Amino acid sequence: MSRSIHIRRTGHEDTKARKGAHSPLRAFVAGIVVVPRASTRAAWCATISVGVMTRSQWLRRVVKPGVFLIALAPFFFLVWRAVSGELGVNPIETITLTTGRWTLRLLLATLAITPLRRVSGWHEAIRVRRMLGLFTFFYGTLHFSIYIGIDQFFAWRFILADIAKRPYITVGFTAFVLMIPLALTSTAGWVRRLGRRWMVLHRLVYLSAIGGVVHFWWKVKADTRDPLMYAAVLLALFAVRLWYRYGGRITAAMAAWSSRARAPSA
Repeated sequence: MSRSIHIRRTGHEDTKARKGAHSPLRAFVAGIVVVPRASTRAAWCATISVGVMTRSQWLRRVVKPGVFLIALAPFFFLVWRAVSGELGVNPIETITLTTGRWTLRLLLATLAITPLRRVSGWHEAIRVRRMLGLFTFFYGTLHFSIYIGIDQFFAWRFILADIAKRPYITVGFTAFVLMIPLALTSTAGWVRRLGRRWMVLHRLVYLSAIGGVVHFWWKVKADTRDPLMYAAVLLALFAVRLWYRYGGRITAAMAAWSSRARAPSA
């Protein structure tokens, strides 16, 4: 059973409180219940701000490790499925399709970085583009290696004949080959060496993305819902890029045409 204790401070008790104001207990209680002065509040804010990360630190400590783990997770999940025997009746086809899909997904995610940066104003997002591009090449290499190593057992004569005769393999092989110079020249050193030519070279990623979508479309043949979705995303990314590149000119031309149309004829 609890009971409330009512304390009534008298003048004598108030004098005793002032005398004992410097005791540790009273200082602790006063620091909790008494509103701090402006200098104390500023000190508290400075202390709290030490624990708040800047946008650059947030990107380096949270976003980049998160993107790395998310991009690597499909590989470990695929390994777990292989070890546990959950790849289905045709494990080679399952592995090939899974690595191919993730190659295309990460390639589209890489292409989405620049439109995302321009639309959202989050310019630091450009720093994860290289990581996404390298993971794209990683899954593309797995995809191609499974084809030549597990599916064809390094029978180069049959592999070359397959590339030449089957159009979807021809397009897919071309898309993968186009990614090789992009991965090799993705370092800061190559950016400095090539200068403006680096941007020209890395425009090959657009052809690689188109080739990847076409390769997937021709591979599945009947059920084209997934390739159609990837194609729609790719077209949307191209549309955003073209708008930011030529949208100002188009808007200016339309405004000039509209002003001429409204102008009275002589």
